[in-house]
Amino acid sequence: MPTGRVFDPKRFDVAAFAAAGASLAGEWPIGVLPRLASAGTAVPGADGASVRWRATAGRAALGAAGLQPTLQLVADAAVSVECQRCLQAMAVPLHIDRRLFFVEGEDAAAALDTDSEDDVLTLEPAIDLRALIEDELLLAMPLVPRHEVCPEPLPLREDDPAPEREHPFAALATWKGRPGSA
Repeated sequence: MPTGRVFDPKRFDVAAFAAAGASLAGEWPIGVLPRLASAGTAVPGADGASVRWRATAGRAALGAAGLQPTLQLVADAAVSVECQRCLQAMAVPLHIDRRLFFVEGEDAAAALDTDSEDDVLTLEPAIDLRALIEDELLLAMPLVPRHEVCPEPLPLREDDPAPEREHPFAALATWKGRPGSA
């Protein structure tokens, strides 16, 4: 729904955005999201060097709290991380599709968050939408990234060969062959 008001993602007024029932979308280079950029490198390609996002607002019922501002966040990105099995680079597609409720007061947010399937946050006069989307993308990253099937087996280090082990009964054989041992 088009509105006459311009919403700035860096100083985002969730209450006004929800009251307007507005929608906002955009694309940011991964470099402007420093924590996401440091967690992996951008995967070159159509979707990899940027984060595509959309925020849609409204009001919805939240239990006993009644109608509250909501924000539906959808974002896609791809980062390259190191596979923890083979130590090779691997592309990880990131996708979020989350609904967040906003309520007055931290205590109310904490109490309602435990009873809701959706996240409940404190309604602030202005939030950084970019940081919120970055937080959600970081939460979508795998804790231990691994290929389903690694492209190459893990190479053995040639400078650290396995020591040759002596056969456990080799000492007995030398005693058996010794004169005077019986």
